[in-house]
Amino acid sequence: MQKKVLGRGLSALMPEKSTESGAKLVTLKISEISASRFQPRKKTNPEKMEELIASIKEKGVIQPVLVRPKDGGYELIAGERRLSAAKKLGFRQLPVIIKDVEDAEALQLALIENIQREELNPLEEAQAYQQLISEFGYSQEKIARVVGKNASSVSNTLRLLKLPVTIQDALRQGLISMGHARTILAIKGLVEQERIFKRTVAKRLSVRELENIITRRLGGFKRKKAVSRDPHLVALEEQIQRILGTKVRIITRRKRGKIVIEYYSNSDLERILKLLKSTK
Repeated sequence: MQKKVLGRGLSALMPEKSTESGAKLVTLKISEISASRFQPRKKTNPEKMEELIASIKEKGVIQPVLVRPKDGGYELIAGERRLSAAKKLGFRQLPVIIKDVEDAEALQLALIENIQREELNPLEEAQAYQQLISEFGYSQEKIARVVGKNASSVSNTLRLLKLPVTIQDALRQGLISMGHARTILAIKGLVEQERIFKRTVAKRLSVRELENIITRRLGGFKRKKAVSRDPHLVALEEQIQRILGTKVRIITRRKRGKIVIEYYSNSDLERILKLLKSTK
């Protein structure tokens, strides 16, 4: 069985040649393609969607979507935004790659595509991880291997699902960051978490300010023991991982440090370099 690793790039899972991995590159009628229940992204950024529509209107659909045979037709695996944009533009056909995969791999591919192409909401990512665990029996270690992240990163993302619904909604809406949410998790008790959350929003506290408040509340020694890494740096680390689609580690030494970016092949290195150049 082919090993599936995020760091190798989505192209390793969506081959361009029809002879690779049993996949076929063809053109299908859009009416033949149905939505997937494994789509991890629940909300689309309107601005980015308009940009995609404008790009497809000018250049067409350059990157095929990924589908699998299902119930006499085809079910979308990856490329939900491209399919939606093509529908809005009135396209009748779409270039697709047909890949016959099981449910677990369909969710896996959808998750990887969203991480690499557009940042998932942290809660959407956590819910996709939980689905892999609940429905397909994945361990956190296996998820980490699949998406190319550290096991601790997967664990911390899953912990977001333990937050009160109001705090989850705030994270989903961008009122607080992943760093804020992870810091609030250090507090025991849903009522106390809600209270510190409201204070965070009302005073627009930074992650560092929130961390200092909780450190004083819990006591320096207890807080240091509870959280071994600076949540601000961890949040930055995960943000870079989302952008580059591969494992990233920030190592600090006093006022200096380094960022370690992993890659898994020469083509993956080229992919990362293109992403870095595009951020100029």
